[in-house]
Amino acid sequence: MSDELLINVTPMECRVALIENGTVNELFIERTVKRGLVGNIYKGKVVRVLPGMQAAFVDIGLSRTAFLHINDMVWSRNQPTPNVFELLQPGQILTVQVMKDMLGTKGARLSTDLSIPSRYLVMMPYGNHTGVSQRIESEAERDRLRSMIERIQAEHKIPGSVIVRTAADGIAEAAIAQDMAYLAKLWEFIQRKQISIAVPSLIFEELPLPQRIIRDLASEKTAKISVDSREIHGKLQEFVEEFVPNIKERLIHYPGERPIFDLYNVEEDIQRALQTRVALKSGGYLMIDQTEAMTTIDVNTGSYVGGRSLEDTVFKTNMEATQVIARQLRLRNLGGIIIIDFIDMQEQEHRTEVMTQFERMLEQDHAKTKITQVSELGLVEMTRKRTRESLEHLLCESCPTCQGRGYVKTAESVCYEIFREIMRYTRAYQSQTGFTVVAHPSVIDRLLTAEAPAVADLEHFIGRVIKFQVENLYTQEQYDIILS
Repeated sequence: MSDELLINVTPMECRVALIENGTVNELFIERTVKRGLVGNIYKGKVVRVLPGMQAAFVDIGLSRTAFLHINDMVWSRNQPTPNVFELLQPGQILTVQVMKDMLGTKGARLSTDLSIPSRYLVMMPYGNHTGVSQRIESEAERDRLRSMIERIQAEHKIPGSVIVRTAADGIAEAAIAQDMAYLAKLWEFIQRKQISIAVPSLIFEELPLPQRIIRDLASEKTAKISVDSREIHGKLQEFVEEFVPNIKERLIHYPGERPIFDLYNVEEDIQRALQTRVALKSGGYLMIDQTEAMTTIDVNTGSYVGGRSLEDTVFKTNMEATQVIARQLRLRNLGGIIIIDFIDMQEQEHRTEVMTQFERMLEQDHAKTKITQVSELGLVEMTRKRTRESLEHLLCESCPTCQGRGYVKTAESVCYEIFREIMRYTRAYQSQTGFTVVAHPSVIDRLLTAEAPAVADLEHFIGRVIKFQVENLYTQEQYDIILS
């Protein structure tokens, strides 16, 4: 498998597309005026302690207070979980790191267990162990890296835990040692700054998106990294020479007149990733509904009838769906609870094979995923770690007409609401002679046609004249009743 990274830069935003075997599998977008907060370290003040939730709200200088749970704090894990008041008090000053961006109406999620990443390592200053990425499968390589880290830490008296990242697989000791020295210096800088600055303040800011993507995603599998900005290309060259010299030759500036995202139809993929329906090549389709509580994915055979039997058709559709679902999770950056309704299969062998392939597809995901269980109704329940907003939440907002419900009341329903409201007004305002109804064209049209007999009966019943006025700027649910 060969990967490519396309980096599109404008003064307003930076966008990165991860291309795997010619297909767009992940998108990263960072707006200049709204950079992500994950990884940033702040000096904050506890505003409010919530004993019932074992948590606290912390002011770190953002528009909303951030949330800190006791499970995300540093304390001896050999002891029973303490009461939150034993660790936090209102007004207390803390050094915290953002684990999750502000999502919707929720503030950022914090941790006091800091982690500082580099190309090959993650340093956790308050920890006391050495870990190796589970994606490094060779036991010999895992042992080599673990012993190397422990030796370097002991020689240079570097505190804390160190986690070896997947990118360190097969890397020479000199490069690992250089990474370790960089992290040690950075931690010293953070310690000095947290003493001298005011509260609340930013202590350390995570790298901009282009540098962060190269640090986290560029690997031996990356065939090419194309950047359409000469300025950013120059900055990335400096970054690569310092931290990832082995990919220097693969970093190129793209000067073409054709937009870089058009090379792989990335713009079209972005638009399709905002749609509810996702077509399968076989003729089946997925329905993906994202809500604040969870995401549901429904698999349907659609027009596909290519199997030898119904069971065969269902099995082939589900097998194709596993690949498309895994890609859509990454492309849309869907996180939290995800419920997948595969089409019911009668044969246990088919059910097992579908789940095995789905798990295999999820192994390619950079985000942590976990399939919790298959419910009694045959629903696959899983979670995917959410650290930043989904593509839909980043690019879209709730429809002002339906308020995000996905539907509006029919013109008929609005007409009947208007009738009830007129009845209320009649009882409340005895001396008035009539009413003027101001509403959307479709509502007024129905009042004057299909509902005309009802309007006449209502006028006779209340003894008042009802007039109508069209307002093109109103939504179908919006209306006003004016006293004459």
